[in-house]
Amino acid sequence: MGSVYAIANQKGGVGKTTTAVNVAACIAEAGYETLLIDIDPQANATVGLGLAKDLRPGIYEVLAREATLDEALRPTDVERLSLVPAGPDLAGANVELPRLPGSEARLREALGDVRERFAFTLLDCPPSLGPLTVNALVAADRVIVPVQTEYFALEGLAGLLDTLGLIKQRLNPRLTIAGMLLTMHDGRTRLARDVEREVRQHFPSLVFDTVIPRNVRVGEAPSYGVPVTRHAPYCSGSAAYLKLAKEVAARG
Repeated sequence: MGSVYAIANQKGGVGKTTTAVNVAACIAEAGYETLLIDIDPQANATVGLGLAKDLRPGIYEVLAREATLDEALRPTDVERLSLVPAGPDLAGANVELPRLPGSEARLREALGDVRERFAFTLLDCPPSLGPLTVNALVAADRVIVPVQTEYFALEGLAGLLDTLGLIKQRLNPRLTIAGMLLTMHDGRTRLARDVEREVRQHFPSLVFDTVIPRNVRVGEAPSYGVPVTRHAPYCSGSAAYLKLAKEVAARG
C-alpha cells in the first residue's frame, strides 16, 4: 500500500509548497511512482511544476464529485511524477464542503484504489486549518510540518498539534506526524541557531535531521516551472531536499 503524506502548517510562508514539490520530485527521480495533489487554491504547486491554473478537471471537481481522481491526473516533466492540479475555484470548496454530510472524508474516498498505484502521495495543503486541510489530514497516513527558523517558529504549532490530535481521535486513527522540517535556515545567524535548538528541545523525537537552508535557487525554481533539483541540481537546496526525500522514504 502506498503512503500518503500531508504537508501542513496553518502558518503561511514556511515552505509547504516548496517542500511538497521538491520532495515529490526527488522521490520520483529515485524511481518511485509518486503523486502530488495540490489542495491549495493559490495553486502554487501546480504552477511550480509548469502546469496552468485553469486545467480541468482538477482537485475541485474531484471534491465536488464531478470527476474522478483518475480523470484529474496529469503527467509532469518529471518522470514518474503525476499531479492533480488546483485552481482559484478551489476557494469555493471552503464554503461548500462544510454544508455536505461526511465532506471531511471526500479526498480519502476519492483516493480509493488510486493510492495503490503510487508508492508515495503528497498533499500540498493551504495555509489554514479549514475544510481543505482537514480533508488532507483525514486522507493522510502521516504529516510533514515545515517550520521556518524565525522568531515566530513555534507560533501556531500548539494549535496544529491539537487539531492533529482531534482528527486522529475522531476521524483518522492512523494519522501520525512524520516529522517537523526546519526550513529557510540561515546557519550564520544566531537567531536561526537558537530557533533550531528550541524546536529540537521541544520536539526531540519529531524533528527531521535534514534542515533546508535559505537558498536563492530554491526561490527561483518555481518561476521556471521546475523543481530546484532540475533548476540547480548542485545547489545546497537541491542537496537538502534530496537528503530529506531519503529520510521520508526510509520512514515509509
